[in-house]
Amino acid sequence: MATTASKTTQDFVPIREIRDGVVILKDGSMRALVLASSLNFALKSADEQNAIILQFQNFLNSLDFSVQIFVQSKKLDIRPYIALLEERYKEQVTELMKIQTREYVEFIKTFVENSNIMTKSFFIVVPYAPPALTASRNPISNFMNKNKTASEEKITANAEFDEYRSQLEQRVGVVEQGLVRCGIRVAELGTEEVVELYYKIFNPGETEKPIQIN
Repeated sequence: MATTASKTTQDFVPIREIRDGVVILKDGSMRALVLASSLNFALKSADEQNAIILQFQNFLNSLDFSVQIFVQSKKLDIRPYIALLEERYKEQVTELMKIQTREYVEFIKTFVENSNIMTKSFFIVVPYAPPALTASRNPISNFMNKNKTASEEKITANAEFDEYRSQLEQRVGVVEQGLVRCGIRVAELGTEEVVELYYKIFNPGETEKPIQIN
């Protein structure tokens, strides 16, 4: 009886490579990730709200490609803040300040334990699909590719990646400009931030340093 080979976790992840901040999927398409700040819409005046809605509408209408808005919600990790307060407690020289600091630490712990406090991060996923290669249908191209050295193939691959990445960056620029007009701060993620983000997604139990926008 035929047996099915066991699959690893990587078999279910559609990512082939993360290079220069660009996610390359197994099908050859590319993705860039843009971190966006939040906007307290409810505190805006009616005129400001209408202006934001109009700008966001204009932003959507300006796109000639699809984008994905990804919202990451996770429980607030208060441990780094508690550790900081514990250090401040040790630095206090008066008994009164020690008591007040200790009471504040206990208050924060109790408040967080009894409340489901969540943090949210907002990301825009910008896609780009390179044009389909026709070499497999062209016998002359196939013959030329077979005679290429490994170094020549690497140079060609690098040149194609730079070209496709340039096209992707143009799309990222359109997205960033549209969001900035809405009053939203943006930052394109680099390789380390992208790796960290996917690590958090596939390892939700792990606590990692959050990404910040300066």
